[in-house]
Amino acid sequence: MITKPAANMASLKIRKEENQDHAAIRTVTKLAFRDMPYAGGDEQDVIERLRLEKALTLSLVAELEDGIIGHLAFSPALSSGRIDQWFALGPVSVLPAYQGQGVGSALIEAGLSQLKSRSALGCILTGNPEYYQRFGFELSPQHVPSNEAEAYFMLKLFTSVLPNGAFSFHSAFYGEC
Repeated sequence: MITKPAANMASLKIRKEENQDHAAIRTVTKLAFRDMPYAGGDEQDVIERLRLEKALTLSLVAELEDGIIGHLAFSPALSSGRIDQWFALGPVSVLPAYQGQGVGSALIEAGLSQLKSRSALGCILTGNPEYYQRFGFELSPQHVPSNEAEAYFMLKLFTSVLPNGAFSFHSAFYGEC
């Protein structure tokens, strides 16, 4: 496991997760969210539950020569109870020593690009509006799930097709599988 920042982020590689990455992803996620005031403490478990439910639509890792330093998950999202090519972004995890160096942004941009190429209609998330607006996400209080905070629920459209009603995240986000 890498414990200090690399001198050159130019060697950063974004790729799909492989089976042998699961333990590293768990560690990166646990360390990334440790002591964060907004974290539930089970983010690494959410990823495992999504994986067990075969609900990880896209799972990307950020890797340097010495190992995995970041991870991003996308899963199906429900719009008014239907899966309509909408996806949820998160969790996004970057080892603390590499946060603020563009690793999370690289993961998000690569993931959104891949979803868009799969004819996705859009993507939802619950997160910091100041951070996610740079990727084209907008607050969407009219679509917020009943168990999420309106001030942090956001969506990004890939087409002109607007969602109907409220969204919901996969039950794995809430420990229900």
